[in-house]
Amino acid sequence: MKWIAPTLAYLAVGIGLFVFHSAWGALLGFHAAIIVSLFIAKPNIPIKILLQNNKHNWVLFSVFLCGSSGVVLYFLWGVFGFANDLAEQVRALGLNTSNWIVFIAYFSLINPFIEEYFWRSWLGSKTKNLHISDFVYAGFHGLALINKVQTESILFVLCMLVLAGWFWRQVYREANGLLVPVLGHMAADFTILFAVYQMVT
Repeated sequence: MKWIAPTLAYLAVGIGLFVFHSAWGALLGFHAAIIVSLFIAKPNIPIKILLQNNKHNWVLFSVFLCGSSGVVLYFLWGVFGFANDLAEQVRALGLNTSNWIVFIAYFSLINPFIEEYFWRSWLGSKTKNLHISDFVYAGFHGLALINKVQTESILFVLCMLVLAGWFWRQVYREANGLLVPVLGHMAADFTILFAVYQMVT
């Protein structure tokens, strides 16, 4: 089940984006696939791990470092080669002025808890080296970027996400908890989505 679960998550994102053409469908389907997989597998990992942290001085560093990703995206927007019709593509996925803020809030506040428990705790590893979970975590993001940004930028983003997955695993290992990765993930999700929102609305 441990490696069937990522496949289900990928399928959920793909179906949401390319069959139903829905950003909400992709996100909620992704979360449903993860939650169902965890319910079936019943990993022996307490939920309270999400709020544990013994490296309190790392919190601000993680939030600042990860939050800078959206700031960089905003100011270097033109470098990434986004599609000219990106705003239309985003609207076609069901994101508009009436629900963008709700989407950002849900993605930023809920998604990090689900992903960190799934990718870093259950599927992750305590190794200091790169692990397959870092690559699998990064990979599904590429589905959301297809036809929206040039190929070179997709590869760059995937490399950055592999490093992010590795970094959050190391923080989890050192801090003996997921709170710092969750907060960093929140900062990254919020700033990146807010930058996109500013550029397409």
